Amino acid sequence: MIPRYLQITAAVLLGGVLMMSMYLWRMRGRMARPIARVSDARPVAPPASGPSEQVTLFVAYDNPGILRAQAATIALPAGRQQRAEGLLRALVNIYLEKDSPHPLPAGSEIRSVYLVEPGTAVIDTNAALADSHRSGILVEELTIASMIQSLTANIGGLNRVKILVDGKNRDTLAGHADLSDFFDVSAVNGMVEKLGGG
Repeated sequence: MIPRYLQITAAVLLGGVLMMSMYLWRMRGRMARPIARVSDARPVAPPASGPSEQVTLFVAYDNPGILRAQAATIALPAGRQQRAEGLLRALVNIYLEKDSPHPLPAGSEIRSVYLVEPGTAVIDTNAALADSHRSGILVEELTIASMIQSLTANIGGLNRVKILVDGKNRDTLAGHADLSDFFDVSAVNGMVEKLGGG
């Protein structure tokens, strides 16, 4: 006959094993469920260092199909090229907001802006901006005009602008707006005035 204290010890151990099994079973079920996460697809740019300045951004509005000058206060570094990048990144961030007047695809970003003397700027966007951009003459032209006008309104002396995608030439933005050549700043200014943003 088994002593009573061994029977009690065996029963307590068996109960502990059963409780641990149930606990592990529940934890396994929780780990198997997908975790819903709120993701922000905006690229993370290094924080701009420098004093905050008031700048003018030309923001596209799809519904009426116009550009509107909008004052913004952003931190801009002292270097001319870094200032140009900061301006355009601030503009793209407006377009990545939830209630944007001119939504751009998630993950869109300005990779770099190169200022080449005399009077030439090269804007390098990432592939996400171009590959998933909405197709249509007006929405594509609004994106381009908005970037060029915002850049030239705040960085003086620019006469022409080229747009690259991932550092490479591209024929169109999303099938309509021609990216194969340089944009003449005065021609873009004229278009912006017609769109109500001048």
